[in-house]
Amino acid sequence: MTRETAPLVGLKQALHAFATAAATQSQGHIRPLHQHLAQRLVIEGGFRPEDITPRPPLRIERGKRGSSYSLVFDAALANASEQTVLGGLKTKSVDVVVSKREIGPSLAISVKGTFNAFRNLTNRMEEAAGDCTNLHIAYPALVYGFLHVLRANRASDTSTRNDVAIEESGAVVDSIRRYHDAMARITNRSDIRNDVSRYEAVAIALVHPSGESIAEVVGDFPLSESPLAFARFFDDLYRAYDLRFVYTAPALEPITRRMIWSESSPVIESAIASGFLPRLGSDE
Repeated sequence: MTRETAPLVGLKQALHAFATAAATQSQGHIRPLHQHLAQRLVIEGGFRPEDITPRPPLRIERGKRGSSYSLVFDAALANASEQTVLGGLKTKSVDVVVSKREIGPSLAISVKGTFNAFRNLTNRMEEAAGDCTNLHIAYPALVYGFLHVLRANRASDTSTRNDVAIEESGAVVDSIRRYHDAMARITNRSDIRNDVSRYEAVAIALVHPSGESIAEVVGDFPLSESPLAFARFFDDLYRAYDLRFVYTAPALEPITRRMIWSESSPVIESAIASGFLPRLGSDE
């Protein structure tokens, strides 16, 4: 099978768009991150691209013997639209959704991006809890994640005190620390009978807006053991999904199990070059 170069959106590329954007009105600062997350759910998570909104530019080809599955880049299939999900109180346009025809929305990610005015983060917390409650009322089994990226502004990056995220000493400002502590209380929902106002996974990522580390995630906040550490976000989502839709629902496994991609998939080299860690092996 011929290898190909696919213009995938790596994490660094997506965060660079966020770190350097001048405004938020057009969503140009955050849409590349939506695309990255959708592609990541396929390449690393093993979800079928046709089940994901926004639709990634990928499709599946089955091997000649029917036991292996390859990922192929197909730009014509890409669609940047969001999915509107029925909530218990109102409909909600969700940034990234995995939805299967037989069971409806099964995994979703809401993404927020904040450039400044960090003292107002408590408003985001209230919105996040409300959104989570709204969707879990209608879909108690939904695995719902919340990812919030913030610009890690220092005093040298802004003239407004309220826009500073990291002090010159290197310490994260109190408003962001308080936000972290509050959001840690509404994550790690492990069962459909648990509190509907909790997410299955929440992550906060501070992103360097300039300098040699531009578009990189600040490594020491949240700490690695924090429930909001970005490094654990996807593993938490996958674990909750597998437990809820695969292991405890064996009759649905042919529909819900996550795919394993053939090592000969045409997009693998491009995926690795873009920073993805493909889910590879034989799909037996």
